[in-house]
Amino acid sequence: MLEQIKPSEWNDNLFRVISKEWMLLGAGNSDGYNMMTASWGEMGHLWNRDVCTVFIRPQRYTYTFFEQEANFSVSLFGEEHRDVLQFCGAHSGRDCNKAAEAGLTPIFQNGTVLFAQARLSLVCRKIYVADLTPQNFVDLSLISKYYPQKDFHRCYVGEIEAIFRSC
Repeated sequence: MLEQIKPSEWNDNLFRVISKEWMLLGAGNSDGYNMMTASWGEMGHLWNRDVCTVFIRPQRYTYTFFEQEANFSVSLFGEEHRDVLQFCGAHSGRDCNKAAEAGLTPIFQNGTVLFAQARLSLVCRKIYVADLTPQNFVDLSLISKYYPQKDFHRCYVGEIEAIFRSC
């Protein structure tokens, strides 16, 4: 069961959540969806809106769903689901049914896919999309370290339209 909360009611340490606990990024609907594990992202206030920014490389299968859908989800799990996040980060939805193999139960709500096992889920509406480009890097060492294949991420800024916690 999901309970909707306001962004102001959410008080996790976002630095820990994003970098250490990781996130599951999802997009799609009951006709087709995919998700991927991420440990890079941002949340804050931009253009007088509560936003979440996520980054996806173009070769990821999830990229296709982010491109075609207006909404996306960011799902957070407890440590007891670390294996789920590891599985979803190591396997492609092109090759298997990740939700079924990871034991996830999809919930289609607010124009995207959420997962019943998540402790917290954000529903975001895309409001800005941009590609990271080599000419905009000030610290050029980041390119050789994170982009040796020149497969720069696309960033998606989503307005947080709803936050659900499991109860």
